Amino acid sequence: MKYYIVMLLSLLLVACEKAPSTDTYVKTGVEMNLTQVSKHTWYVRGMPGIATDNEGFISNAGVVVTDDSVIIFDALGTPSLAHKLLEEIRKITDKPVTKVFVSHYHADHIYGLQVFQDIGAKIIAPVGADEYLTSESAQERLEERQFSLSPWVNEQTRIVKPDEYYDKGKSFKEGGVDFTVSVVGAAHSDGDLTLYVDTDQVLFSGDIIFEGRVAYLGDADTKHWLQTLERMETNKLKALIPGHGSVAADPNQAISQTRRYLAFLRNIMADAFENLQTFDEVYSEVDWSEFSGLPAFEEANRRNAYQVFLSIESEKIKLEQQQ
Repeated sequence: MKYYIVMLLSLLLVACEKAPSTDTYVKTGVEMNLTQVSKHTWYVRGMPGIATDNEGFISNAGVVVTDDSVIIFDALGTPSLAHKLLEEIRKITDKPVTKVFVSHYHADHIYGLQVFQDIGAKIIAPVGADEYLTSESAQERLEERQFSLSPWVNEQTRIVKPDEYYDKGKSFKEGGVDFTVSVVGAAHSDGDLTLYVDTDQVLFSGDIIFEGRVAYLGDADTKHWLQTLERMETNKLKALIPGHGSVAADPNQAISQTRRYLAFLRNIMADAFENLQTFDEVYSEVDWSEFSGLPAFEEANRRNAYQVFLSIESEKIKLEQQQ
């Protein structure tokens, strides 16, 4: 009997070591609620703002509940937020989390990945994410967030590498639900993907779409991004869940807003290049009224415009060298 008790205690100890402890993550005080969009799809919505607002809860995450499992789209900006998301998921289902699709490797979408990796979920990301993971900026960003988002991002927070990279789109079925993954390529980041729930006609777009707010361009290839949005406008969707902002009941309107913003920036900055204007000159002359009332305009627009100004210049120089 003593032998079996010792063995049982040993097994329990191993199980406790493998299972993530609720004490591992600093408790977050933000309000988070899963909102059901269709029969199988849910999402949580981050608040508008810069990356360190609202304890880092500024991006969205998607949840798809199939007959057999749970599939997640993006993992939020801190392990604490991801742990809270998992608690919310457990209120609606006890099915295992099998896969997490990462729309792109930006900090506000990836620091929660470790929570799902630790419970056995497979992490899937687009080719291009490896560019970020091997860059100096990945570690620098983590160190910055360990300061600016302390204690929710701390010394236990790690950057999780994908278990699998997708270099092209694919379709699959899981638990009676059909899915299509589209690899967008370098658009908003070094690599982007979207997840379409065919069964429900719902698209998780990641940061390819910003609903009801000014997009953050970061290191985006805006030329490719704009071409992607132009193709997306032809799709038949019942709902679109963006990387930031509320679910879009009118998906084409949401796509159109982001597309018009990018097209506006590119047209303005292309004209500035042709007219040999400086960035400060052109920025002060532009009528921004179409977009200035949107959330995050003051925080993001000037930086976005400057990024496009530099990228237009780079594109023109490359074109001249090829001729």
